[in-house]
Amino acid sequence: MKLFTGLIFCSLALGVSSQWYAFFGEAAQGAWDMMRAYSDMREANYKDSDKYFHARGNYDAAQRGPGGVWAAEKISDARENLQRVTDFFKYGDSGHGVEDSKADQAANEWGRSGGDPNHFRPPGLPDKY
Repeated sequence: MKLFTGLIFCSLALGVSSQWYAFFGEAAQGAWDMMRAYSDMREANYKDSDKYFHARGNYDAAQRGPGGVWAAEKISDARENLQRVTDFFKYGDSGHGVEDSKADQAANEWGRSGGDPNHFRPPGLPDKY
């Protein structure tokens, strides 16, 4: 219910009243882009490619429009917040993973703002990705 309410509010706040339904389509497509980037990251299993896939997923989603930007931001924030909770239970209040989480969020923002994801591409990552 919160997701639906958030989508309605965002569609009204973004001024897409004449095409409010476009926001939902963009959000769904953006979520799919994020899932595809995550799936590719898992499949590639390539050292130091994490930031590239973060940036790519956010970039692809943002290209869909305001709904895609919204979906990318919510998914990225949820993922990083979940990681902080699981790290807390694994490592306690040691600050473990804080730097990595901040770097992930920087890559997310880079992609969402239209920055080229290849900025984070590690050398040797197969062209398939």
